[in-house]
Amino acid sequence: MDENYIKKTQDNYFRIQNLTWRHNSPLEEKEIASQTLYDGRIIRLRLDDVELPDGTRSKREYVTHPGGAAVLPVDEDGFVYLVEQFRYPYREAMLEIPAGKLEPDEDPLVAATRELEEETGLAAEQLHMLGTVYPTPGYTNEKLYIYVAKGLKYVGEHPDCDEFLHVVRMPFFDARAKVLSNEINDAKTCYAILKYDFYIKK
Repeated sequence: MDENYIKKTQDNYFRIQNLTWRHNSPLEEKEIASQTLYDGRIIRLRLDDVELPDGTRSKREYVTHPGGAAVLPVDEDGFVYLVEQFRYPYREAMLEIPAGKLEPDEDPLVAATRELEEETGLAAEQLHMLGTVYPTPGYTNEKLYIYVAKGLKYVGEHPDCDEFLHVVRMPFFDARAKVLSNEINDAKTCYAILKYDFYIKK
């Protein structure tokens, strides 16, 4: 048997064994101390001292967030309703599904219903959970609850006083195409559209 083949096979074996060991090793980091660096209207910036799995210590900067709810409205003709709004951190207008932050102890379903009506003027007969998303786990504990809304009827929008947006109605498959072409690049919107696409294909 070729010696290079044997060496390659052995290398792959030990690489797999190493991955198995890593998979079984502890990963949890333990909080030792915590301080708040900034306490804002929506977010809080924290700096924690943590103990790593090997016993050494490090620091973790992260943002705490109350979480949010978002909803993909789909009407009986297969059209979806998105909102276009300017996102200051990116300095650009973006197409997104309606969404908003949770109030303290608020049911995400209640928040999704509220945001749908406020931003699009639509009420839904049914809201079904598509899933939950951790949008940026590297630096925030934000958790988003994503729904799809069916049985839509117009009741009149009433956005927040500092919210300026346009409601955009388009065929679902056009929205999916915009996700695949990166014209839509908002994470929660991509998740909702692709997850819903998976369900309708089942």
